[in-house]
Amino acid sequence: MARAHVVGFTETTVGKKILMALSGLILWGFVIVHMAGNLKVYQGPEAFNHYAEGLRTFGEPFFGRGQILWLARIALLFAVGVHIIAALQLVLKSRAARKVRYQKFEPMVFSLASRTMAWGGVAILAFVIYHLLHLTFGSVHPDFRPHQAYHNFVAGFRSVPVSIAYMLAMFPLGLHLYHGIWSALQTLGINNPAYNRLRRPLAGVIAAAVIAANLSFPIAVLTGVVK
Repeated sequence: MARAHVVGFTETTVGKKILMALSGLILWGFVIVHMAGNLKVYQGPEAFNHYAEGLRTFGEPFFGRGQILWLARIALLFAVGVHIIAALQLVLKSRAARKVRYQKFEPMVFSLASRTMAWGGVAILAFVIYHLLHLTFGSVHPDFRPHQAYHNFVAGFRSVPVSIAYMLAMFPLGLHLYHGIWSALQTLGINNPAYNRLRRPLAGVIAAAVIAANLSFPIAVLTGVVK
């Protein structure tokens, strides 16, 4: 009976929005932690390589090498799947409910972030796939060396086209992060007149900090700050 109630709830618009919000917060938590870890590149090769190796050995001796890392990857993949499916279902449900197109589009009603969420999500997914092939698996990297994270980082961003593509991808990521944090907080009921006015500025500060840090990585390599 309880399972039926849960399944029924997830089929509602509210349920799908909550699934999107929860999965989105998991993914944005990863983005923030990933960015914070990459800041270690400014401490030099030893610190960055030690950080990368620590991700593989995390949980030892209770878990084998890389097991926690793969569990985290599986959890993230599941969150991505839930997020995408819920988003597609909500879009299709919205279109089915709206039999007549808007007679007049009022762009001021919608922020740039909310109007680009769908296409931004597609762009981010494409970027994530490339990013994994580039710096995690090394299949599209010009000089990938296993267990040499610092070298792979620097050699990867020495390519001007790759760095430009990476930096361009940060703009849809920033808009998605900004709107996602704000709307997730609203969906999950964090809605109080005492701090409602702080939701958008908080989302903006978090998104700006993450994007500024991520933009700094290819710039630092191209300018020789990181070499």
